[in-house]
Amino acid sequence: MGLIQLWHRLIGRLNPPDRSIDDASWRGLLESSALFSRLDNTAASRLRELCGRFLSRKSFSAAGGHELDETQCLAIAALACLPLIRLDFDWLDGWSEVIVYPGGFRVRREHHDEHSGVVTEGDDELIGEAWERGPVILSWANIAEDLAHPFDGLNVVIHEIAHKFDMLDGAMNGVPRLPGSIPRAEWIATLQTEYDGFVSAVEADIETTIDPYAAESPDEFFAVVCEQYFSCRDVMWASMPATTLLFDRLFGGDPPTA
Repeated sequence: MGLIQLWHRLIGRLNPPDRSIDDASWRGLLESSALFSRLDNTAASRLRELCGRFLSRKSFSAAGGHELDETQCLAIAALACLPLIRLDFDWLDGWSEVIVYPGGFRVRREHHDEHSGVVTEGDDELIGEAWERGPVILSWANIAEDLAHPFDGLNVVIHEIAHKFDMLDGAMNGVPRLPGSIPRAEWIATLQTEYDGFVSAVEADIETTIDPYAAESPDEFFAVVCEQYFSCRDVMWASMPATTLLFDRLFGGDPPTA
């Protein structure tokens, strides 16, 4: 085999052809959740293209006894690609695997107390996790709940994909890769101000429209707010208008609806 043939084979492995999604499967997805059925024809067509690419370039596997099928894979791909309707697919570069559990899953972690220096081990119960340059791990039970109630501000797939966006520049800090039209200093100042106000509200036991888990850290704030933005932008706008406008500039606005 000549060098040209070897080169084309390598390129084919790195960039396989997009998966074809048949009409019946696509209609089934659009009918499965109002999150998809509300998209206009242009947005739905773009999402279908992105899903075909996602399904050809990301591998899926089941864990914990889960039975994974093509319908579930397509739904996960659609949720993962929803934020990309006006962005390039390379926002999903750097990883290749999706692992799906039937429900929440346990992970063993080491916890380091910065004051005492004591290190302890314990199990955390998770519904999603994103590893740096590793897989996205998801609970299907929670995905199904998100599809059934798409405008409640919760979406585990978008949450973990937001972490992947955050990791693109090498640091999990709530600052994703930004276009030239959004100065890094503006992004940091805007989100830090609203994050600080949010943390103060949570610490004061003031009820918030966004999941209090967002107060954990700036990177979790970014991921939780992404969930809110793509499921219920109006609610986010009411409580965090400056961040909402920045997200509009980054993601091109809430996906257009029919």
